[in-house]
Amino acid sequence: MSHETDRAQPIRLLDADGSSVETDANAELRELAAQLSVDDRLAMHGEMLRTRRFDIEAGHLQRQGKLGLWVPSIGQEGAQVGAAWGARDQDTIFPSYREHLLALHRGVTMMQIIDIFRGARHGGWDPLETRGMRIYSLVIATHALHSTGYAMGIRLDGACGTGDATRDEAVIAFYGDGAASQGDASEGLVFAASYESPIVFFVQNNKWAISVPSTRQSRFPLHERARGFGLDAAWVDGNDPLASFAVTRRMLDAARQGTPGYIEADTYRMGAHTTSDDPTRYRTSDEEESWRRRDPIARLAAHLRAQGVTDAALAEQEQEAADLAADMRRQTLEAGTAASDDIFDHVYREPHPLMTEQKRALAEFEASFGSDA
Repeated sequence: MSHETDRAQPIRLLDADGSSVETDANAELRELAAQLSVDDRLAMHGEMLRTRRFDIEAGHLQRQGKLGLWVPSIGQEGAQVGAAWGARDQDTIFPSYREHLLALHRGVTMMQIIDIFRGARHGGWDPLETRGMRIYSLVIATHALHSTGYAMGIRLDGACGTGDATRDEAVIAFYGDGAASQGDASEGLVFAASYESPIVFFVQNNKWAISVPSTRQSRFPLHERARGFGLDAAWVDGNDPLASFAVTRRMLDAARQGTPGYIEADTYRMGAHTTSDDPTRYRTSDEEESWRRRDPIARLAAHLRAQGVTDAALAEQEQEAADLAADMRRQTLEAGTAASDDIFDHVYREPHPLMTEQKRALAEFEASFGSDA
């Protein structure tokens, strides 16, 4: 594994205009990216488009009172799609609450995500039915410990380290620069390094932890901090899907062999932190515009055109994304309200007497109000 300590810029395989970056330093990563065919790259582009249209429509639904909250990921699709494809099928993903593309990639439906934010689903989905996609974690950085513990269990159970990267399981945990300031995130790094756990921490540095800039949170780059804990670390251009793929694939495969990793993806949150936030209060339009010119979807589209993909093929993906988002909107508007006692049903895997009693007590309380019928 080669370290990137002396790099003045993040690892990049595609420039903002979609042209290839070819240097001696990134030759190994270019070979990894070459594993992706043009059809693979086109599929990645389609996933980014679908996620963005879904994201925009969900934001509209929240403004119309159909969702209690929405957490946008606009601008971060490049980091996520690269990581999604870089992880192998047997790998387990621990998201925070903004990893919509990763969830959709692993088989979670748009409505399963929407139901969380409209208060109709208490938890999310069954990870066993979504190719190892764990449920969203809304409590900042706690899943850094959950994911590390899970990875420690993989190591102790002997489910990795055989040398077969296509079979050995590894873990990838996602959080942002704000979460990196939490104690749980640092504790996760301690245990991951100490137990040589098969885990990679993928930190999407989108420059703002709500209203606090990442430069105020840490005097040093986050990937440099991770090295101090004993992890291999890389700094990658998060708006470059190919670089994100290659670095994720390389570091996850190293983690299977006992070298836990840390990826700082340099990206930008184009929208608000959540729909309860107003980013115009703490950042400038010039800053937003400078990052808009680095849009990961436009970057990959330009690369695909250079690879011979037609505008018609890209337009077809645009239409598919619009149709899926429109269907999600229709389903949301037609969806009923969840029963108030559903909250008790999936706290534990098996029936639990405490939950049974609380569910009975709620029913009794609600019945005391009588009926209008």
